[in-house]
Amino acid sequence: MKVLLCITALFCTLLIEAQDFNFSIDHTTLIVNDLETTGDFYKNTIGLKEIEHPTNDPNFRWFALHGNTQLHLILKTNVVMKKHKSSHICLSTQKLDAVIRHLKDNNISYEDWPGKKGAISLRADGVRQIYITDPEGYWIEINDAVQNE
Repeated sequence: MKVLLCITALFCTLLIEAQDFNFSIDHTTLIVNDLETTGDFYKNTIGLKEIEHPTNDPNFRWFALHGNTQLHLILKTNVVMKKHKSSHICLSTQKLDAVIRHLKDNNISYEDWPGKKGAISLRADGVRQIYITDPEGYWIEINDAVQNE
């Protein structure tokens, strides 16, 4: 009986001590070799709102996403990053069809996950998704997943 009581007490202590940190993404950073072209792509083509860098350092461009989440671009002319489709930024919108029209209007190609140009992937959970690349070759997934607040 004492063993059972000790195990129960230990289990309850572990449950009480368990942490729920409730993380959210503050920002993601991309190293770029052409800050002007890549920054203009995120601002003008993707439509992100550019925000001021706190030190006005000319080697950074920051962009606001949903809530407090940000995208930071950092100029590093001597760094070459390997890019692969599996490592990508994912932007979600309930206006995926409008995004696709916008991409077509601006002659920006998109593809599905396997790489078929002009095609849309359907995830197992029913979310539609497309993939594009920025001027640096970073992959961006754009999908219509519903975000939980």
